[in-house]
Amino acid sequence: MNTTTQVDFGSDVVGNLGPGSTLALGEGPVRGRLELGVSVRGGRSVASRQFHEGALRVLRPHYLDGSGQVCYVMVNPGGAYLGADLFLIDVEVENNAALLLTTQSATKVYRTPGSFAEQRMNIQLGEGSRLELVPDQLIAYREASYRQNSRIRLHPSSSLVMAEVVTPGWSPDGASFKYEEVRLRNEIWIEDGSGAKLLALDNLLILPPVNDVTGMGFMEGFSHLGSLVVVDPRVNQGLADELAHVARDFDAYTGVSLTMTIAGTCGLVLRSLSNSTEELNTLLGACTGVLRERWYGQAPLNLRKY
Repeated sequence: MNTTTQVDFGSDVVGNLGPGSTLALGEGPVRGRLELGVSVRGGRSVASRQFHEGALRVLRPHYLDGSGQVCYVMVNPGGAYLGADLFLIDVEVENNAALLLTTQSATKVYRTPGSFAEQRMNIQLGEGSRLELVPDQLIAYREASYRQNSRIRLHPSSSLVMAEVVTPGWSPDGASFKYEEVRLRNEIWIEDGSGAKLLALDNLLILPPVNDVTGMGFMEGFSHLGSLVVVDPRVNQGLADELAHVARDFDAYTGVSLTMTIAGTCGLVLRSLSNSTEELNTLLGACTGVLRERWYGQAPLNLRKY
């Protein structure tokens, strides 16, 4: 599986990005739209704004512990993404609020003849706010093409953790790597008193090989990819080294990179290759568990028990 990863650190690409560039609405129909705003009331985070239409919605909120962090579960009643489907998600976590956002099940992308399926997400994090975005795995099936664009704006004091696993779906002939392509793009901005500055432009393109050829240059023969993005004032080289050490205990090939520091905050990108969804989910869970316990005194996530 051939992958191309681009992580640009700095503001030299800002000239190529502008309002509406990445996440401007296209001409195709919107299959699902979700808007969610979270604020603090009475010491707990609660929904201050909630809207949905089409094939996207959220379940009732949960509080998994006494921290006040609210957990919302996104669902797609349609069950899958198909060709030319467009899904729009807008999330705002207001000052000092904390949101855990996950999905009810895996995101499945089936055959997309004629046009790719796409998800566009806008995220805004206020001062002292926190977002953990931990969806179930993305499964791309035979002849599927999928694009995921996320534009994220953070206050320098806010905290972002995003974890994702990409896995190939079952193929009738038993062959691997039958989807056409998966494109994941994260555009991360830091907003301080002098305006927005680009912290990272993280582009990931996965192109499965022709004739099931694997090996060097094709994800080193692995079939599954895990990704963890962390932006927080407490991110530094020591944390990057620690998470890389945690990953050594797993059957996966892992690398970690840091962004530059802007307004006192820094970003971290961890990529892991494996042949197992469970292995990558456990690896990313171990890494996020380190952050939850150290930064907030919370237990590691175990969403399946709720």
